[in-house]
Amino acid sequence: MSKKFGATSTTDDVLAGRDLAGKRVLVTGVSAGLGLETARALVAHGAEVVGTARDMTKARNALTRIGMSDSALELVELDLADLADVRRAAEALRSDGKPLDLVIANAGVMATPFGLTADGFETQFGTNHLGHFAFVNGIAPLMRRGSRLVVLASSGHRFSTVSLDDPNFERSAYEPFLAYGRSKTANILFAVEFDRRYRSLGLRATAVHPGGIRTELSRHMGSDRLQQLMDGINADLAREGKPAYEWKTPREGAATTLWAGLVAEADQVGGRYCEDCQVSPVITDEIIGFGSPGVRPYALDPDLARALWAKSEEMVGEVFDLRTARPTNGIEPLATA
Repeated sequence: MSKKFGATSTTDDVLAGRDLAGKRVLVTGVSAGLGLETARALVAHGAEVVGTARDMTKARNALTRIGMSDSALELVELDLADLADVRRAAEALRSDGKPLDLVIANAGVMATPFGLTADGFETQFGTNHLGHFAFVNGIAPLMRRGSRLVVLASSGHRFSTVSLDDPNFERSAYEPFLAYGRSKTANILFAVEFDRRYRSLGLRATAVHPGGIRTELSRHMGSDRLQQLMDGINADLAREGKPAYEWKTPREGAATTLWAGLVAEADQVGGRYCEDCQVSPVITDEIIGFGSPGVRPYALDPDLARALWAKSEEMVGEVFDLRTARPTNGIEPLATA
């Protein structure tokens, strides 16, 4: 049974006393915020880290700012909003042939104006879900038995379930947080189905909510809009007799990622949604207070997870199944057909 951690636990708390030498971890989005902190903590504890970034110069500058050189980890260029680039990066990693012990799907965008990815997908669904869906499946043959996938989701999944009929808002009005909610629900469902498919092969997956952190993720909102949002939230909390909302630091936010990926028991977190270094309760109340823990039932629905996987394969134009995969570049499949 793992030690109990909570909302204020940091990355250094959850990894205290752990030597990660010999572990190889891939983290998407290491040029800022949670991804940068996650990479820092992993390297500090001896892990070999592969970090992806869309802007390599930005990533190198970010590493320099926290006292790390780009030689401390392997940087891989990756634009999750371009499937051609996703496939190129995945192929390069497969060709390199080095196995992975943990994959952290961290990168993402939030509340963007309406737009389309290079492949014509709505920006948030295309980047947050489809980009990771194709990339993770592309490198999944490198994952060793006993390894895990951690997908960063959000309490924003409560804004909406996924839309399998209109994922690109072609027939419905676009709203930034509605689209964000769809993409975050998709992140959770991806972890649910990945875990169901591959647990018999020794791979597990979980989704995590890091909590509210002031990072570049909110850059599309603008400072005024963000302040208005927080003023409204704190007014509601005051009416409920609760204290004002407190932001987490990146070290507190990234703690749940590392707890779920390296500390918690696999059966405890596999196929689940976690926050504050705990497995979240399923909440069916119509209204959930801001900052209150809980995951909506639709985000863990196994039938919806399978349907989303099939829809995602259709959208990216590829079928993925490690259970029937052939050896790739000398790496044996996790199971035979």
